[in-house]
Amino acid sequence: MYSLLIFVIYLIFVSLGLPDSLLGSGWPTMQTSFGVPSSYAGYVSMSISFMTIISALVSPKMIKRFHTKWIVVVSILLTIIGLLGFSFSTSYYMLFIFVVPYGLGAGAVDASVNHYVANHYSSSVMNFLHCFYGLGAVISPNIMALALSKAKWNQGYRWTSFLQMGILLIVVLSLPLWKKAAASSNDAEEDSAGIRETIKVSGVFPTLVAFFAYCAGEATCFLWTSSYFAGTKEGLSDGTVASLGSLMFGGLMLGRLLSGFVSNKLGDRKLIRIGIFVEIIGIIVVMLPFKNFLPAAFGFLLIGTGMGPVYPAIQHMAPENFGKKYSAAVIGLQMAFAYLGSTIMPMVFGHLQQHLGIALMPFYLLIFAVLNLVMLERTYALIKGKSM
Repeated sequence: MYSLLIFVIYLIFVSLGLPDSLLGSGWPTMQTSFGVPSSYAGYVSMSISFMTIISALVSPKMIKRFHTKWIVVVSILLTIIGLLGFSFSTSYYMLFIFVVPYGLGAGAVDASVNHYVANHYSSSVMNFLHCFYGLGAVISPNIMALALSKAKWNQGYRWTSFLQMGILLIVVLSLPLWKKAAASSNDAEEDSAGIRETIKVSGVFPTLVAFFAYCAGEATCFLWTSSYFAGTKEGLSDGTVASLGSLMFGGLMLGRLLSGFVSNKLGDRKLIRIGIFVEIIGIIVVMLPFKNFLPAAFGFLLIGTGMGPVYPAIQHMAPENFGKKYSAAVIGLQMAFAYLGSTIMPMVFGHLQQHLGIALMPFYLLIFAVLNLVMLERTYALIKGKSM
């Protein structure tokens, strides 16, 4: 029973990753189909993120009122509606109707499943959970690539929705497995500090800026990697361009898989430093002026691998850095800044690249990688000073 439920939970996070990489991988072709500027992808991405923010903010109330399994079922159903809606959209503006279920489903799954795992399973399960998100995010660009080579971009969304339907069926069949933990799922949480009190704690604000910077870089890669190859490397087919969008997600999956095995030995701070160092090396490789696309492909894989451990490690450090009293509010604030970075900064880059060229992308990513590192080191210094 225990192993089966873990399998289902991992599968749920695969479903969470599936929709996230479709827009970026399909956009070069979708843009042409709709006859809109390349920067318009940012508005769609921002709208999806905005709906995700809403569902994440209301998820605590939902978790108290409903069991996690029902939140998961409804959320996956919402993403299926969003994916099917995208697949039937015949104009750019139709997409904005379906960003509502698309984004609402994603935020609720993310918050509720992370909450459930944190309360019922070990930290190792939580670490590997994020690896399976990467697996889902790797699969869907390749589905889009297959669709572009065999049919149209619409089928990429439709086929992904069919895969989501299969996952939903497995989740529904697994509902009896959740009964064993149902009694403890609504346990009262310990008293903790509020948002206003927490944000004043020394070191909290720099870590929020660091989280913003990390998610700004990650989301920019999610949305614009395929467009980078389409705009800077000649002779690539639409299918190849779409499949290259999975490099970042493949790197994230690899980075999180490796970190799951070594995190206890290295510790969060050392793991983050190594990760950002690898990320910066990847960015430098992408900057190199090779005409062939392979060095840049390797660079984006390195970027993803380096980024992999950063997100879960920053959150995992919260209790150690700020104490249990503040950790819940710190993590909540981190999620808010994460969504803020992933909502705004890819759109900002969309406008910048429209005027300055898509080749600007690695320089843009470097700014956020350095900001992430500087703010985290500032956090450590403030915490050390407070404890002295």
